[in-house]
Amino acid sequence: MVRKIIHIDEEACNGCGACAKACHEGAIGMVNGKARLLRDDYCDGLGDCLPACPVNAITFVEREAAPYDQAAVLARQASAKAAQSAPLPCGCPGSAARSLSRPARTAAPAPAQQESELMQWPVQIKLVPTRAPWLDGAKLLVAADCTAYAYANFHRDFIRGKITLVGCPKLDSVDYSEKLTEILANNDIQSVTVVRMEVPCCGGIELAVKQALQRSGKFLPWQVVTISTQGEILP
Repeated sequence: MVRKIIHIDEEACNGCGACAKACHEGAIGMVNGKARLLRDDYCDGLGDCLPACPVNAITFVEREAAPYDQAAVLARQASAKAAQSAPLPCGCPGSAARSLSRPARTAAPAPAQQESELMQWPVQIKLVPTRAPWLDGAKLLVAADCTAYAYANFHRDFIRGKITLVGCPKLDSVDYSEKLTEILANNDIQSVTVVRMEVPCCGGIELAVKQALQRSGKFLPWQVVTISTQGEILP
């Protein structure tokens, strides 16, 4: 039958997994770091996943598709609930639990306490104003939340001399690009440094900065630094 059903643009998808989490029917899953419609008969065509996508990679189309099978969906939901070790609903590789091995360290004298390099408050992208005195002439650092925990010398190597904005594209249900566009357009920003984790869902913060730079109409020097879950800068 021909009916309304979602379509996912895999090239635009940033792998955040928000749509899979929003789809209570289980029609969407994560495959190789990208969202994919797994079963036509699980998609009810209501589109709860559309507003969850931060990059507008999901649209409605009308095409030949299996009819929505509510009984199958209810059976899947019951099976998932009964499972003792159900997978995370988003299926995002970045949410996979793992232990991080560290080499044994010999005892050493305690280092002098490192002072904070933070130059402004607030720091959350959702909370910072779009205009502020400390934004004029600023070198902007846009960082994923986890990077400061993964990389030991984050203050010294990244925050020093910069205005810091942080956020998590997976957990914050907002489009960062709109706020970042206003900040870039309304202030004399000198450069932008993006620091993200290696996990796929972190691509959302990099994409938001790219879109903001394009929409602002400004040509600014910018760079992306990727941190591994082991706390190393990746080439």
